[in-house]
Amino acid sequence: MKTILPAIRLSVVLMLICGVVYPLVTTAAAQLLFPAEANGSLITQNGKVIGSSLLAQEVKSPAMFQPRASNASYDPTASAGSNRAVASEEYIDEMKEKIAQLRQENPALQTIPPDLVTGSGSGLDPDLSPEAAKAQIPRISQATGLSEQQLLELVEAHVQGRQLGIFGEPRVNVTALNLALTAELN
Repeated sequence: MKTILPAIRLSVVLMLICGVVYPLVTTAAAQLLFPAEANGSLITQNGKVIGSSLLAQEVKSPAMFQPRASNASYDPTASAGSNRAVASEEYIDEMKEKIAQLRQENPALQTIPPDLVTGSGSGLDPDLSPEAAKAQIPRISQATGLSEQQLLELVEAHVQGRQLGIFGEPRVNVTALNLALTAELN
């Protein structure tokens, strides 16, 4: 009994600290210091939530920038990669189909940036390389009537650099870019 009661007391104290106090403190700190990020980096338009800057959204219009392909069908509850080996026949055939479709939708495209045909590891990556965004400009220009120069300036204005100057690669958030494009068209 001498060892059981202290063990139970210690367990209760640790459960309160780790299960109640710590989560409350970290949640409060996140809400105070980073409220937008703590609430999912939501994007609102006209007072209505239309998405998150952290998740890719399916775009079918030829007048808009297309995000990376999603193996999860852009469903945030089904995050998944393809798990196919790049040397498998199935993967090679899929890439050939995607390249053919991309060339059909973008006839002026000379060089295909890899992120226009490959899916991201999570299936929900909201970003494209600047090169992949720029590769879509001729198609969007033709569909919208905006000049390629206007679209290039729009893409350049949305390029985010490396985090802290050293981590990651330059990228463009497709949702933010499409919102800016929509505003430009109106």
